[in-house]
Amino acid sequence: MRRTLPVALVVTALLTTAVPAGSAAARTLAWGPCPEGVAAPRLECSTLEVPLDHRDPGGERIEIAISRLAAENPAQRRGVLLTNPGGPGGGGLGYPALLAGSGLPREVLDSYDVIGFDPRGVGRSTPVTCELTPQQQARGAFASYAHTSADVVREAGYARSIAEQCATSPTAKMLPHTTTANTARDMDLIRKALGERKISFLGASYGTYLGAVYATMFPDRGDRIVLDSNLGPGGYDVTAMRRFAQGLEDRFPDFAAYAAAHPEHGLGTTPDQVTAKYFDLAKRLDAQPVQGVDGLTFRGITFEYLYSDAALPALAKTWRAIDTNQPVPLLPAIDRDNSMSARLHVICGDSRWPDSVRDYQRAVAADRVKYPMLGAVTANIGPCAFWPDRRTEPPVRIGDRGPSNVLLLQNERDPGTPLSGAQDLRRALGKRATLVTADAGGHGLYPWGGNQCAEDAATKFLTTGQRPAQDLACAAEPGR
Repeated sequence: MRRTLPVALVVTALLTTAVPAGSAAARTLAWGPCPEGVAAPRLECSTLEVPLDHRDPGGERIEIAISRLAAENPAQRRGVLLTNPGGPGGGGLGYPALLAGSGLPREVLDSYDVIGFDPRGVGRSTPVTCELTPQQQARGAFASYAHTSADVVREAGYARSIAEQCATSPTAKMLPHTTTANTARDMDLIRKALGERKISFLGASYGTYLGAVYATMFPDRGDRIVLDSNLGPGGYDVTAMRRFAQGLEDRFPDFAAYAAAHPEHGLGTTPDQVTAKYFDLAKRLDAQPVQGVDGLTFRGITFEYLYSDAALPALAKTWRAIDTNQPVPLLPAIDRDNSMSARLHVICGDSRWPDSVRDYQRAVAADRVKYPMLGAVTANIGPCAFWPDRRTEPPVRIGDRGPSNVLLLQNERDPGTPLSGAQDLRRALGKRATLVTADAGGHGLYPWGGNQCAEDAATKFLTTGQRPAQDLACAAEPGR
């Protein structure tokens, strides 16, 4: 049976010695029950204090929430597998249990204590806020669709207001310190607290950049590193934001083919007709929302539901409801202030974004033509253009210095992290990495992608240390 990533999601040399879980070093963490909402069978939780500013290790401290799914077979245990499900802004405390429940192979679960954590600024770690209103949260992370240059100017006012809220929030002191580089430093303190000389890592989506940064900053402390659904070597920067439009165009033909093969949805009987329906609905909703869904929301729903093959029927039903002015099955509203705020802290703090409105106007004009489905959204201006200039260090430069211990996994038609980003990261890592691609669509491959060839490559690497001898292209495996 094909396993699929939940839509809301919204991935060095052989370890020669591992400190046993019961050693003195490992006991620096006091394990106990996990908090409500995270608790799962066998999952334990703890907290670790780390410096707010790693340049001042004796200064103010913040908390990092950590979880552990201990290996059930002590004789087979070889170390720890630190994990991150992506984001930025997403919590990872419950991720070990989610991985185990979603089919992470038994031999991997026997080989490692699987470790999760909420990164700094997120969830049950010391959180950040931009005090986003319910209306701001409902608008989501995307900018508006810019039909004209004047639309970019109007969006700039909204973007500036969000940046100012973040800069004046009660947690503004964390602004310059909530970065991927500092999360990587936190990871190394987690390694020390666990009593391990090295750590393996499984990261998805934004977690691929986090893993690449850790492997760059601490090349001799990484064991086996698996990066699934990859951002480019610049991480979640302006290039990655604009690549969302490419990702939608790469992935959309899969949905168009599905909808055309199911004419009961009334969206067209050919892929071209389904594609035309997208533009028709977007235009109509830009002019007049239906059931609370405007053009921006429609584009966002379409993009999100393309993350998983399992969500394609739901997307078709949602389109049908909008098209016929019937009740739209939307997800219930939840408080997303922390996740959205933490996302902004990281992406705006990691790298410098263009700060000229004119730059965004030019980008929108280009991408509106090149990627008409979403380009005028993802090239539009956002809060990072007005971010306070409090950065404490330059972006981490991902390179090829270090051991050959990185395995990249990538679907060819990934809307969130397109193949082009994985290819760029592969080139940046050079001899350190091997790339395994799957002829498949969607975001997230291991362990829920459904391509046995790619999954087997990841499992073999994590359990034996053996990677494919060269980059590997896995054929489509329909029906799994």
